[in-house]
Amino acid sequence: MKAKIRVISALCALFLALPLHADNGLRNLNDGSEQSIEQLQESGKWTIVMIWASDCAVCNREASQYSDFNMMYADDKAKVVGISLDGWADRVDAADFVDRHQVSFENLVAERAEFLPYYERLTGSRWVGTPSFLVYSPDGELKAKQVGAVPVELIEQFIGIEKG
Repeated sequence: MKAKIRVISALCALFLALPLHADNGLRNLNDGSEQSIEQLQESGKWTIVMIWASDCAVCNREASQYSDFNMMYADDKAKVVGISLDGWADRVDAADFVDRHQVSFENLVAERAEFLPYYERLTGSRWVGTPSFLVYSPDGELKAKQVGAVPVELIEQFIGIEKG
């Protein structure tokens, strides 16, 4: 019986340690399909994840610079993926945000109750607020996290993009 309990305990610990993928409450804003950050990463490119909310003043101020960044580098160096915390029930607010700022990058919609614990397990940090950024290397490894406004110039420096 003790061996069985140890096996069950080990399996539970393993399950809790596994990263969540499509079951973390993320849906594609355009078609509602379940997706994950990993599915949107492209081998050989940095992936910058902007976590935002339509009612976040800083997010509204920052969106256009990340859209421009995505248009400049998405073909070969880096891409931006957005995650709206508006939730599926309020996806119209998220879609309005995307339209208003002419966002060029793909966006997912997250359910806060599912995404925030995922974020905390992923980063090892407590959730603070929007905007928040995650930076993944070209091989898909999380390299950085940042809460608050982040000028794209700092992202360019961090990932080694030299402007010419």
